[in-house]
Amino acid sequence: MSDVDLRGIGMTSQRTRDRLIQRLRDEGIENAAVLDVIRNIPRHIFVDEALSHRAYEDTALPIGQGQTLSQPYIVARMTELLLAEGPRHRVLEIGTGSGYQTAVLAQMVDQVFSVERIRPLQDKARQRLRTLKLQNVQLKHADGGMGWPEQGPFDGILVTAAPESIPAELIEQLSIGGRLVIPVGGGGQQQLKLIQKTEEGISSETIEAVRFVPLLAGAIR
Repeated sequence: MSDVDLRGIGMTSQRTRDRLIQRLRDEGIENAAVLDVIRNIPRHIFVDEALSHRAYEDTALPIGQGQTLSQPYIVARMTELLLAEGPRHRVLEIGTGSGYQTAVLAQMVDQVFSVERIRPLQDKARQRLRTLKLQNVQLKHADGGMGWPEQGPFDGILVTAAPESIPAELIEQLSIGGRLVIPVGGGGQQQLKLIQKTEEGISSETIEAVRFVPLLAGAIR
């Protein structure tokens, strides 16, 4: 992709991106570093060209395979929650999807380990991350609910699909002092939760109601 492709024109221009950032501020996003990354990232390259004119709306967009590109507010909120207690060094992402949340994380933490169960989505995401020259990301094609134990423990885990309950495997892969940000629930009744692991045990905080695709088992080629 050329520099022009990354900058965007018309509905994907910098002015359009700035309007999105103002909306995120109005909705309560406070982390300036998160807002800067979202302002500068070319979200239009993470969707099909036919949808690129909608890339800087604060809405989820389809990316095929029954999956979606998350709403910018949710990406910002989850990233802000992950980083609220200071820098994260090794972060596990469950559900690479388009690679958009992956690209945001890659510019804010030392290393990202991202698991995707749908191979065609992972292949597209890998190409986009290369285009953006983000080299601190490792991708794995696998069942996301199991995490990536051989690369753990992680001081941050972010999940972009909703299980009905929190997978025990992910808690096990969280280091002491680590934070897990995850949507939980089925049947349209999902809550975004922040799980923290300390020497004393596990704490859980419910943040807000959300809507994500379900976290499904099994890898698809």
